[in-house]
Amino acid sequence: MEEKQFQSLKEFYPFYLTEHSHPTSRILHFIGTAIVLLLIPASLLFHNFKLLLLIPFVGYGFAWVGHFFFEKNKPATFKYPGYSLASDFLLFFDLLSGKQKFKP
Repeated sequence: MEEKQFQSLKEFYPFYLTEHSHPTSRILHFIGTAIVLLLIPASLLFHNFKLLLLIPFVGYGFAWVGHFFFEKNKPATFKYPGYSLASDFLLFFDLLSGKQKFKP
């Protein structure tokens, strides 16, 4: 069976949500993205741009724990890095606004 090839973020995001259905995984993604969003202004505020080097480790670290230990699937980042990164932020803001729930 041929795997679907996504042509847009709008098309990809529903798939992304199915790959993030475990509540703990969603919480881990939310925490990782929140820390990433805090690292950016913190690096400017404290004039410590080395903090920016932590972004991929924090962002992917929390997310990949969610995938490997709770979702039991492979992160979409490996196949769709751009759509996956954008969807991480969409999910974060959807959870923050209540548009998505931690328990789908």
